[in-house]
Amino acid sequence: MKCRHHFLLAMLLLFAALGVLVVSGTRLTLPVLGRDYVLRFSLETGVDGIALPRVFGPSGDDYPVILIDPGHGGFDYGATGNVHREKDLVLGLAHALRDRLLESGDFRVAMTRDRDAFLSLDERLAMVRDLSPDLLLSLHADSAGEQDEVIGASIYTLSQSASSRAAARFAERENRADQINGVALAQHSPGVNSILVDLSRRRTLAQSREFARLLEESGTESIHFHPQSQRSASLVVLKSLDTPSVLFEAGYVSNTDDAARLASEKGRDAIAEAMASAVRAYFIRQQPAVRPSDR
Repeated sequence: MKCRHHFLLAMLLLFAALGVLVVSGTRLTLPVLGRDYVLRFSLETGVDGIALPRVFGPSGDDYPVILIDPGHGGFDYGATGNVHREKDLVLGLAHALRDRLLESGDFRVAMTRDRDAFLSLDERLAMVRDLSPDLLLSLHADSAGEQDEVIGASIYTLSQSASSRAAARFAERENRADQINGVALAQHSPGVNSILVDLSRRRTLAQSREFARLLEESGTESIHFHPQSQRSASLVVLKSLDTPSVLFEAGYVSNTDDAARLASEKGRDAIAEAMASAVRAYFIRQQPAVRPSDR
């Protein structure tokens, strides 16, 4: 008799659980058993299943889309100094740059991440492919370890061979962002990697180098550049098929002056202003038919 009571109680609890499902405060009626009773929820995603970032700014295809990519995030701190972490500094700079670009009213702007969250390199590349921005700006900082005298910003463009041993080391570190304890989170076949590089598109690379030149020119007064300011390396994040891309290494977190500059609102705003000026100059030169001043 006791077992029968337990059985009846269990059945009542089961039917009660199958009656309704509460998800985030919304009551959802479950289908009748025997039918397709799997609940499915749709999220806004790109072709690779990656949720696309929100695009801010004016509507209309006449306005160029700028994708800002703050490096690292979440459990991946990036380079670290005595106090500051790369992931935090570049996110602050990304917000400042987004605000500057939106203030002009001439651009649409998206960010691969706008908070402290981890994104794999594959996810970042998928966003670039799905969103098809007109320009990709990847923001990073570096560390020279105990050599706190190493200072200054650098601008990287894609190359199969690194411009220096320092550039090669930087690329190796950044390209390991998909690894935890040496284990890769995602893998491309050698054939795919070869295509990503081989399709690299002389025109796209030329545009990337042109923007790098304009950025250095625009930042002459407000950005403290490293003596070797223009660099190239085989950086995964720059290997989008047809998007002009640069990686801006905003300075060294291991240097007191660089870190303080990036951590301060005044320092971030000065760098963001120079970058926004370079973006405007780039589109005036690259796309004169739709340049902002002609609208």
